[in-house]
This record gives sequence, C-alpha cells and structure tokens, in this order.
Amino acid sequence: MGRWRASLIVARIVSASKSINNLNINHNPPLRSPYSPLISERRNYFLNFRSFSALPSVFPRDAEEFDYGTHDFNRNGVLEEPCLENEEAGKIPVKAFFLCTSVDLKSMQAENSRYVIPQTSRSSNSIALRFRRPPWQTGVEVKENTSCYQYMVVYQYGSAVLFNVEDHEVDLYLQAVRQHATGLLTEMRKDDYAIKEKPLLVEDMQGGPDYIVLKNLDTDSIRIIGSVLGQSIALDYFVSQVDGMVEEFADINRGMEKTGTFTMNRKKLFQLVGKANSNIADVILKVGLFERSEIAWRDAKYAQILDYLREEYEITQRFGNLNFKLKFVEHNIHFLQEVLQNRKSDLLEWVIIVLLSIENVISLCEIVRDSIGTSV
Repeated sequence: MGRWRASLIVARIVSASKSINNLNINHNPPLRSPYSPLISERRNYFLNFRSFSALPSVFPRDAEEFDYGTHDFNRNGVLEEPCLENEEAGKIPVKAFFLCTSVDLKSMQAENSRYVIPQTSRSSNSIALRFRRPPWQTGVEVKENTSCYQYMVVYQYGSAVLFNVEDHEVDLYLQAVRQHATGLLTEMRKDDYAIKEKPLLVEDMQGGPDYIVLKNLDTDSIRIIGSVLGQSIALDYFVSQVDGMVEEFADINRGMEKTGTFTMNRKKLFQLVGKANSNIADVILKVGLFERSEIAWRDAKYAQILDYLREEYEITQRFGNLNFKLKFVEHNIHFLQEVLQNRKSDLLEWVIIVLLSIENVISLCEIVRDSIGTSV
C-alpha cells in the first residue's frame, strides 16, 4: 500500500510539471494589470502546490486564470483603483484668476448648492465648491479624497482659485463665475502655483520653488491657500491701477517742467481722487488684506501655511509699495488741487476787479453827467 501511494504522488508531480511547461510554450503571457509592478519575480510553481489530497482538484486550463495584479480593498471589501491624475508631475496644479470686481456669492451658491462645501468659519466673502467631472451636470457624490477631485474657491471681490483643474477645463469653471459677476475686466489676470501631498512628511508643511508640500491636503488647507493666492492676484490688479495713476501724474509733472503750467480740468482731477480712494478702500475692506483667518487662528498648522504663503508672495511688502505709490498720488492730487484753487481764486479776483472797475466807470459817468447838468 505504501509503494502504491508513493508512485501515485510521483505521477501527479510529473503530470503537473508537464502541464505548466505546455502553458508557457503554447499560450500568450498573462495580461498585466496597469497598476502592478513592471518587473515581478518568476514564480516557482513546483514548490507552490497545495497539500496533497486523495480528492481530485481543479487545475486552471488557461494561464489568464491566475491573478498577477495587486489590488487594494477598502474596509467594505470594495476594490479601489488608485488615482492616476497628475501622477506624472506629482503635483496638484493651482490656478488663480482675477476676472471681475464683484461676484454675487449668494446667487452662485444657490445655483450650485450641491457642490458647495460647508463653511468652517464665519467669513462670508468666499465660497468653496467641490465636484467630479463634468463639474456642472454630474450628481455623483464626492468622496473624501482631495487630490483626486477638483475644487474652486470664489471670492466676492472677483478672484477665483482652481485646484486640480487642467488648462482645457478652466473656461468651464470661469464661465460659471462670469454668470454671477459684475465689472468684468477686459484683461484677466492669472497666476500659477502647485501643491504636493506627502503623508510621510515629518513636518505639517514644507516650502519649495513655486509649490508647497503638505502632509495632508484638506478643505481648510485649500481655503487658506486660496485666500492668499486670491489676495495676491487681486493685489496685482490694484497695483496696476495705481501704477496707471502714477504714470499719468508723471506725465503731468513732465509737462509742467517744460511749460510751467498744466491743462488738467477740475473734473478729471476729482476722478483721479475717487479712483485712488476706491482702490485703497477695496484693498483693505473688500480683499480683507489684514483680516485674521479663523481657520489659522484655531490650528497652528494652518497658521504656518498662511504665514509661509504671505511671506512667499510678499503680501505685506507689496501692500507697502502700493501704499507708497498712493501717497505719491495723494501728494500730487493735493498739489494740483491747490493750483486749481489758486486759479479759481485768481479768476474770482479778476472778476471782482472788473466789477469794481465797471462800478467806478459808472460812478464817474454819473459824476460827469451831474456836473454838466449843474453848469447848464
């Protein structure tokens, strides 16, 4: 009986070895999962038999029945495919735009309510939206996987910051903002940035050239980054407006240097005064350049991100330069106002002189007439 068992075992081993050799020769190699390693170890099937049994076992007829890929399953046993978006660069692109001077956030929130992320602070000058592709028609529920989804943060003063949006998709998002915007600019301003997410990072964040590395990218991080980029791109617009006024006053001063006078009327000067005052008011009040962030106030890691980005974009220094230019404009406005006021005073003085002269002439005529009548 023992010899019969040994001979049966040897016969099964030889039969199995022949079957495997035939598979390697006659069949195409197994299909590889796109997520499996490019180089895998060669399997030794001779040493990987299951335990022998007297019962017959089913052996696969085709090599494709073997599963060579590696798969990840969640807690519910559902297969999860890894997100390959932006895998080549390893970065999440961030694009900031300044396209108008005001956005009606209430109407935009009502129209896109299913995409709106609930506020985590009392700030009311922005809304954050999160969606899958296509952004405005799909009703698919968004999963909590930040790097695989698209975000847009819109600010009341006219900035829109897009996260994880490709260049060919930008117009779709900006068109949704334009529908609720007023004061559209003829030339839209744009700035690019990027985010890297590294869960194994020791610190909460780390800076890099034109990008920031975060240990965990969540919606609060998106709001913090969006606020700084939105303020920065808006500040660029206001600086350009003030630069235009500085250049205009420089031309006036050069003309005064050559001719000794200037031809600006009072209405034009008042328009420049209103433009300068509205720019500084928009920067401080609407953009909220010096308002504290409640998100950064609650958590130190967000405060670290905020301080780093404000320093990276030189927000304080750029506002200082803007303020200096506005003071130059203000000084020139005061000077020209005094000149116009002196002109007006001179004109009134000449009018008074003319009126007095006319009165003297009339009085002299009356005296001559009376003297002639008396002599007659």
